[in-house]
Amino acid sequence: MSARSEPIRVLIADDQALVRAGFRLLIDVTPDLVAVGEAADGNEAVALARREQPDVVLMDIRMPELDGIAATRLITGSPETPATRVLILTTFDLDEYVFAALRAGASGFLLKDVLPADLVAAVRVVAAGEALLAPTVTRRLITHFAGLAESASEPADSLTGVTDRERDVLTLVGRGLSNTEIAEHLRLSLATVKTYIGRLLAKLQARDRAQLVIVAYETGLVRPLPAPAPAPGRAPGRPAEPPGQSGRRPR
Repeated sequence: MSARSEPIRVLIADDQALVRAGFRLLIDVTPDLVAVGEAADGNEAVALARREQPDVVLMDIRMPELDGIAATRLITGSPETPATRVLILTTFDLDEYVFAALRAGASGFLLKDVLPADLVAAVRVVAAGEALLAPTVTRRLITHFAGLAESASEPADSLTGVTDRERDVLTLVGRGLSNTEIAEHLRLSLATVKTYIGRLLAKLQARDRAQLVIVAYETGLVRPLPAPAPAPGRAPGRPAEPPGQSGRRPR
């Protein structure tokens, strides 16, 4: 990522004042970040995004008036906020909304109990135009909930003009591989992979890598894996707690 001469402008949208205050404090003490506003509901988030033109919006999903998914769709789809990217904040209890948020234009998502350093790093990644899709938990959730989305019957239906090699790259993006991993898998240079990614973004009119993942699933290039069987002693449909989180329940 290239260095920025100006701090990354961040808007915080969450209906809990304490959560907003915590995120704002972290942002304000980080030299290359600056908080440009706080929103307590989706409508306020949209209005502030249009007024302040933030680089990144930290967006909660469950908010009054207008939820985070609808607000994300309005922000990412508006010509008034063309450069604003949305980073969704969620909990394991909200897993079913993650794929919908990505389809709405979000560039990625984090769990509410994210470590401060990881949150700062995520904001920088998203502000630089990348998608936050690398963590294992993200890959698992996308794979599981992609099966809930409507998909085209044949990949060719919406991939007209995409070459065979570009389809190969798109398939690997959908599987969660990084550019370096794609280069190794296809025996290409990293620069060539970046060129293919750029062409895919242009041809598919995708905002970022997250949107390419959506296309890969919706066109059938990547098929969701079956949901894993629950471990003994855990209710079906409830994901395991992440390492180090035993005994803790996210909001």
